[in-house]
Amino acid sequence: QVQLVESGGGLVQPGGSLNLTCEVSGFSLSDYWMWWVRQAPGRGLEWVSKISNRGNHIYHANFVEGRFTISRDDTKNMVYLQMNNLKPEDTARYYCARDEQGRIRGQGTQVTVSS
Repeated sequence: QVQLVESGGGLVQPGGSLNLTCEVSGFSLSDYWMWWVRQAPGRGLEWVSKISNRGNHIYHANFVEGRFTISRDDTKNMVYLQMNNLKPEDTARYYCARDEQGRIRGQGTQVTVSS
């Protein structure tokens, strides 16, 4: 059974940081590219960052602007998203996903950026 479990979200002030984690099971992580996607209230899913199965190709959406770092540790079945200099517009539910459309994703973790 494929499972993805995100954690690490919370309430943070603008300019703050959060480190999201995603623990996967039920499939061989090393075989897959992985995504972080998000959904803000009233909006659809949008991809945030993606990392190749070997970790040697990384891409971010334009709005990331160098603030986020995606990484993975296949030995631990973990995917990470370090988010720095958070902005109010980053407020959303963040999901770890096995595809860009988020069809295979976890339950998500809420990130709220507010003063």
